Amino acid sequence: MQEEGHESERWVGYVDWRNRPALRSKHGGMVAASFVLVVEIMENMAFLANASNLVTYLAEFMHLSPSVSATTVTNFMGTAFLLALLGGFLSDAVFTTYHIYLISALLEFLGLVILTVQAKSPTLKPPACRIPAASHAPCQEVSGGKAAILFAGLYLTALGVGGVKGSLPAHGAEQFDENTARGRKARSTFFNYFVFCLSCGGLVAVTLVVWVEDNKGWQWGFGISTLTILLSVPVFLAGSATYKNKIPTRSPVTTIAKVLVAAILNRRCRHNPINAVIDMAPSPVKTIEVDAKEEVRDDEGPNAELKCLNRAVEGKPMHGALLCTAKEVEDVKQAATMDTRVGGLTVPPASLPVFPVVFIMLLAPLYDHAIVPFARRVTGSETGISHLQRIGFGLALSIVAMAVAASVEAKRKRVARAASLLDSAEPLPISFFWLALQYLFLGSADLFTLAGTLEFFFSEAPAGMRSLATSLSWASLAMGYYLSSLLVAVVNDVTGRGNRQAWMAGRSLNHYHLERFYWLMSALSSFNFLHFLFWANRYRYRSTGSKL
Repeated sequence: MQEEGHESERWVGYVDWRNRPALRSKHGGMVAASFVLVVEIMENMAFLANASNLVTYLAEFMHLSPSVSATTVTNFMGTAFLLALLGGFLSDAVFTTYHIYLISALLEFLGLVILTVQAKSPTLKPPACRIPAASHAPCQEVSGGKAAILFAGLYLTALGVGGVKGSLPAHGAEQFDENTARGRKARSTFFNYFVFCLSCGGLVAVTLVVWVEDNKGWQWGFGISTLTILLSVPVFLAGSATYKNKIPTRSPVTTIAKVLVAAILNRRCRHNPINAVIDMAPSPVKTIEVDAKEEVRDDEGPNAELKCLNRAVEGKPMHGALLCTAKEVEDVKQAATMDTRVGGLTVPPASLPVFPVVFIMLLAPLYDHAIVPFARRVTGSETGISHLQRIGFGLALSIVAMAVAASVEAKRKRVARAASLLDSAEPLPISFFWLALQYLFLGSADLFTLAGTLEFFFSEAPAGMRSLATSLSWASLAMGYYLSSLLVAVVNDVTGRGNRQAWMAGRSLNHYHLERFYWLMSALSSFNFLHFLFWANRYRYRSTGSKL
């Protein structure tokens, strides 16, 4: 394992690539990153194996109501992704991505052990429900110490998942040399295959493991997940000799806060000509690396963007702790201009998650080995398709996906009406493969947006904030989970006024107005896309090889 320090080459450790340039040129970090990709398959399988079917477990074995079960799962998923910010922060400021993954995998393992033991032991669950269905009497809902065990297991798992999501993508991306075109291209390939491997784990989770849970028992499903996350640790450790790790710097949040406070306080001291930039001595000149092509020198002032923050280096600071460098100001500006909202309002139905997963697995290699090389030849740029163009294309596909979903739902209801089955529980004479079309667009949108945002945040963020910035991709998903429940509630409240039937209510799904809801989602996605375009057209890349 190597660590990135402050030497000119910035890498020291068990394997010194500087003495083995041929090996580094040949593999470009992909050997080390391959361990990360295998681990991602295992970790995402362990996570999604339970998350995709958890509503059933909570309703049938913990006797929570359908609405409470769905809300619990939504909060669990949202919290797991939101905690990626914590994992990213700790990876940048305290530990390395290497150590955060190991700690997080252990936490996830412990959480799954708790859930497995509870699923196995009848005494840790509410008594089985033997009340006849005709009585409509509620079963005994999980409560007290049993509920505490359940939620301790869930949220310890969520804490571990968040740490993994916040550290693993950045750890893999750190293995590539961003100072060469070959290394940057290999890093782009890594992000594509990271999403591919994420989908591979999801495919196993929603097919094999879900079948085991439904047919052999939930203790076996939880047990498989527990064993998988445990085995991911030695797989990850097996690559230790090839890894290189960035030495954590000061907290990026501290840097941001210091610059903002200094900028505000220095508004009152602008008459003082003394410059507060550190290390202003003309010799020797101190340079700080920003990216492969640019350097911000501490004897140069900050640029003209977001001029209000330039006050952080103007005038004598009120306290020595508020001394700011031009580099710190530029880092904060970079973080402030990032658009982190990426398709957060659309969540695919949990009953058929295999479709988008399969489409992502098919499209990821096609994109990396066919579309990108073709785009490079056409545009002459290193990336072929810029990060923001890729994200924008994914957002456009999400608009199409919601429009297709609305059209398919309208067709489904027409079939139900024509067959006089609006009030029947019988299956409708329409193949569920009609849903595959919308999932084709959703899977494509996920591939473009998730891989695009992961690479965009890592490439464009300051070196000391990369793990935290990459975690914003997962945080946007968390916001989507939280907002999905809120959006449904708001839509029902608005559309149900005046004694009208709410769009998402009725005797059965056939009486819902899902097609209207999908059209609304398409409209909101369109607004999201336009909002993205507004800021993307004004964004100036700081990394090499990416142009809008």
